Amino acid sequence: MKIYTKTGDSGETGLFGGGRVRKDSVRVDAYGEVDELNASLGLARSLSMPTDLDALLLRLQDQLFTVGAVLATPVGTKASEHIPRLKPEWVTDMEKAIDAFETELSPMTHFILPGGSQAAAALHLSRTVCRRAERRVVAAMREGEAQQEVVAYLNRLSDLLFVMARVANHRVGIEDVKWIPEKPAK
Repeated sequence: MKIYTKTGDSGETGLFGGGRVRKDSVRVDAYGEVDELNASLGLARSLSMPTDLDALLLRLQDQLFTVGAVLATPVGTKASEHIPRLKPEWVTDMEKAIDAFETELSPMTHFILPGGSQAAAALHLSRTVCRRAERRVVAAMREGEAQQEVVAYLNRLSDLLFVMARVANHRVGIEDVKWIPEKPAK
């Protein structure tokens, strides 16, 4: 089987379960952003990531593949009966992970700047990609092309990635860099 089909050369792509849409449709934009998020997590995992964070990221990558499949499959098609579903416990599990990780951290008193270790910087970047994906899914949801549970999943994931970035820095002894705004000139 060849990787190229030439069927997208006209600016359209096929949806899982049939049908063709423009490549700039809100649905394709949404699952494209989720794909980019998944790739950014793969990049983060390639860095010096603590073992437990790496294992969690791998599980999240698997879940994101499901999220992408859900977004790429119109509801009511025959294919939609055969793809995995988002599980409510995925959000609950992320909340539990956030709570557990926060026990390692000092409470936040300031906004923090993204960065620190390579692992933390990559996680912060993934967090921003996640926020963008969430915005695209909200747009798709408004047009009836996405479900609310995808938004909730991505919203919680961005929170988790933020906390994981802080943990990655903490575990290698790098303090969060506080954002201290400049005072306005008088």
